[in-house]
Amino acid sequence: MRFRSILFFFYGVFSASNLRAATLTVNITDQNSNLIENAVVYIKSVNGQSLPSTPKNIEVDQIDEMFVPHVNAITIGSQVSFPNSDHIRHHVYSFSEAMTFEIPLYIGIPAAPIRFDHIGLVTLGCNIHDHMLGYILVVDTPLIAQVTAGIGRFEVVPGGELALEIWHPLLAGDEVLKQSLTVTAEENAVLHLQIELRPERMVRRAPRRNGNRY
Repeated sequence: MRFRSILFFFYGVFSASNLRAATLTVNITDQNSNLIENAVVYIKSVNGQSLPSTPKNIEVDQIDEMFVPHVNAITIGSQVSFPNSDHIRHHVYSFSEAMTFEIPLYIGIPAAPIRFDHIGLVTLGCNIHDHMLGYILVVDTPLIAQVTAGIGRFEVVPGGELALEIWHPLLAGDEVLKQSLTVTAEENAVLHLQIELRPERMVRRAPRRNGNRY
């Protein structure tokens, strides 16, 4: 994934004391000042040191021929289950560099979850329904915030120099935005970011003949 820096505005008054951790809220808009969805913000390191992360198990469901949630962020070593809540069969796959796998046509819950052991972006698809698209971003830090209605929040942030990275599926290519900032603990902080997104291209659902469904 490529990296580039972005301009940011940082608001908040911080105590000189480092006795407690801070809360960091990240507000993100696009180039037209619209609140965005599906961004992932994560703190790569604090004072140049990486942070130990614990794998967590999650689910990516398939509902109304969509991956739900559309975007997920997980720590390395996590396992993902792919239940199919539709009444039609799906064939889930990824040919991404970070993870390659296939779950052949099925309904319900597949036999076993998939373990994600490499960092990077994993793009999900269905071999039957080309319009289905989802993303799993695998990172090696426990400090992850997913953005909803333009807001991502870290409830506990250690004071110090934070290496912050931001990803969104509509950023050019596999680009990750990278920014560092220094905070001290105790006070809450708000970070305002504006990022440039490319137009979204929606893949049309194929028509079904005679109402037949896979």
